[in-house]
Amino acid sequence: MISLDDKCAAFLLVVARRIVPEVAALDEGGVAQLLAIIDRGLADRGADVCRKFATFLGVLRWAPVARYGRAFPALAAGRQDAVLRWFESAPVGLLRQGMWGLKSMVYLGYYGRPEAWEEIGYAPAFDSLERLGA
Repeated sequence: MISLDDKCAAFLLVVARRIVPEVAALDEGGVAQLLAIIDRGLADRGADVCRKFATFLGVLRWAPVARYGRAFPALAAGRQDAVLRWFESAPVGLLRQGMWGLKSMVYLGYYGRPEAWEEIGYAPAFDSLERLGA
């Protein structure tokens, strides 16, 4: 990834598996596709957003230490889900915004893959004139 370093990308995959459990079943190519889509999405938003996104991932990684004594990746699945739910409704708006931005990027990466389109019944028409009867 260009927008995130390897450590952030690896952690992003840990979180992505909690947000969209189907991510765990992706093969190496699917994971590469997911990360490439997220990378493009972040790159389109500029360096400042990439920096903020990476910072948020760092906060998400280490915040559970205060409550559970372990970083996010070391928590059991149920506790990881509890942490994500807390961030979704956190009393600090910036944390909520970060969580929803993270979820948006994960959804973009997973459902933006052409292989996922059939899975969700999405059949795009690439010729927009087709709808106009032209």
